[in-house]
Amino acid sequence: MLAVFLSALLSGFVFCLSPGAVLAETLRRGLLHGFRPALLVQIGSLLGDALWAVIGLTGLALLLTLDAVRVPLTFVCAAYLAWLAFRSFQDAWSPSADESAAAPQARNALLAGAALSITNPKNIVFWGALGSALAGIVGDSPTFTQTTMFFAGFMTAAVLSCFISAALVDWLRRASSPTWHRVSHGLCGALLLVLAAIALKGVW
Repeated sequence: MLAVFLSALLSGFVFCLSPGAVLAETLRRGLLHGFRPALLVQIGSLLGDALWAVIGLTGLALLLTLDAVRVPLTFVCAAYLAWLAFRSFQDAWSPSADESAAAPQARNALLAGAALSITNPKNIVFWGALGSALAGIVGDSPTFTQTTMFFAGFMTAAVLSCFISAALVDWLRRASSPTWHRVSHGLCGALLLVLAAIALKGVW
């Protein structure tokens, strides 16, 4: 059981801390308004990750390999990534320091994180593979207890990653110059556009 938990913990850190759309959006909102919006993006993505974890570990990920489900989901994801890229480029061009915008940004951050996680097609592949990996770790069909332990390990890493990512972004916000902020927004926009293109390429 310890091996199952530690394997899930490591997988969770790799998945949650790897560069991607969620991290880019965390950086964008965190540089604009600080720790709370950055954390809410992460928590929103955590809700989506939990949903995908349940889908992957129960074998329902196989249903999502059907084109009737996968293709529309991919288009929605690509469109949303492109929209976030546009927002990032806007922030790079004229970053807003208006504190009155912080409250709506914080409210929207939770939804943005959840939407990024739920619509991300890479989760289909990741959780489909991870469900099979769990069977390889235990050497047989995983029991309910083993599956629960794996889920607990992954979610532990995911929760810790939320606070680690938000704290690092908030530190960067305080320690770096406005010019660096604008460069970062531009880089986030470029990354989001690349991810949108990669998502669309997977459809064809």
